[in-house]
Amino acid sequence: MIVALIIACEVGFWVLLAAGLGLRYLAKMPRLGAAVLLCEPLMELILLVVTTIDLKNGAEPDWKHGLAALYIGYTVAFGHYTVKWLDGHAAHRLAGGPKPAGAGYGKARAVHEWKLWARTVLGAAVALVLLQAAIWYVGDAGDISSLRAWQAGALRVVGIHALVAVAYTVWPSKAPADAEENRRSPVRSR
Repeated sequence: MIVALIIACEVGFWVLLAAGLGLRYLAKMPRLGAAVLLCEPLMELILLVVTTIDLKNGAEPDWKHGLAALYIGYTVAFGHYTVKWLDGHAAHRLAGGPKPAGAGYGKARAVHEWKLWARTVLGAAVALVLLQAAIWYVGDAGDISSLRAWQAGALRVVGIHALVAVAYTVWPSKAPADAEENRRSPVRSR
């Protein structure tokens, strides 16, 4: 049941996102669109409550509970960022807004990667807290090895993402040659 709810939350996230952006830009109802977008955190709250109830009812802690904790952590850290990023692109494509700036190259890209890493740390911290709360809740009554494994996995993700950020810092990406030409030239070729 937990896995189905995680899938439903993910599908619901994208459905609410599409509906909210559609209302904002296609139906020209920005307030209603914003209200729909604000409903998204409710799905994660439902997932948290259902996972807690599942453990309370005596379910053996396993990978599903760990996945739920990581999903909630990811959503806390990257949910708003994703909505904002897609909102900027929808405003550009559907409402004639300015083109959103990309991650850039060189130092700007390295800074961007470190900011994303900080979000990963936040997501992992939320997941670690939820997993530790589940471990304390279950106590000695059940096998908590799966939850401990998810904690280790969250820390590995933080480490791997740090390596990506370090790589962009040590070996900064360079803008393509045609991007440099387009930046210097007042008339852009198509």
